Amino acid sequence: MSTTQHLNREAGTAATAAPAEERSGGPRAPRRRPWDEAPRWQIYLPLGLYLLFTLIPFYWMLLFAIRPAGSTSLLPWPITFEHFDKVWTERSFALFFQNSLIVGVLSMLMTTLVALAGGYALARFDFKIKRGFMLALLCSQFIPGALMLVPLFQIFANLQMINSLGSVIIAEAVFQLPLSMILISGFIKNVPYSLEEAAWVDGCGRFRAFCAVVLPLLRPGLIAVGSFAFVHSWNHFLFALMFLSNQDKQTIPVGLATLMGADSVDLGALAAGGVIAALPVVIVFAFIQKWLVTGFSAGAVKG
Repeated sequence: MSTTQHLNREAGTAATAAPAEERSGGPRAPRRRPWDEAPRWQIYLPLGLYLLFTLIPFYWMLLFAIRPAGSTSLLPWPITFEHFDKVWTERSFALFFQNSLIVGVLSMLMTTLVALAGGYALARFDFKIKRGFMLALLCSQFIPGALMLVPLFQIFANLQMINSLGSVIIAEAVFQLPLSMILISGFIKNVPYSLEEAAWVDGCGRFRAFCAVVLPLLRPGLIAVGSFAFVHSWNHFLFALMFLSNQDKQTIPVGLATLMGADSVDLGALAAGGVIAALPVVIVFAFIQKWLVTGFSAGAVKG
């Protein structure tokens, strides 16, 4: 076989083995999957039903709160705010709201600060009992708070903290710490360690490097952890019921329970109290929604 024939044969083999997109002059269009061609109604119908199922209870609560007592109309007309005035003034909901706000904010700050320190230690340091400590944190999530009421009550009684908001704040912070610490350690692991080392080279100490380099990058994660700590403390019923006996120390969940009598229930007042209790949570999540999604997507990578 001549050299010319050999070269022509090799060129033909190479052309046959070339990718299809090269022979066609460009990349192939991506193959459409069956779910890419689904009609729009198959997507929007389940979502619409779920949204309707979620919003109907809220509409029903708002309807009872703003329509006159004894009315059976499905539309809130005429609108009245007598139920809100009743629970806010006569049923001491203004004081309950203040107590819940104090408990929620202080427990959120305590949980976030302690979880930040513990999460940094778990993310940056290696010690002998690290795995066992992480396992203990995870296992603590399986213990319901009701099992700890008796020992906690004895501890707070010895410290003379029964019937004070401090007992509820400490209890809420302690029970939220394990999960918050695990989440924050995952957020810190996503921050490159080389950034801290560069700050050390520039003359910063560990604490200053943490505050100047790591802490600004943790803002989405801290907002996510802090928001859930606040909402959990705001809605929690058990600790406030057991550790607070005076009416002027009670929180909104306990105040809502007092609106339900043994023989009758004031549905209008109960619905108005529910709206007051839900409003701060709705406002919090409306303002921090983008930070919440960013924070949990960041913690899901290496957490």
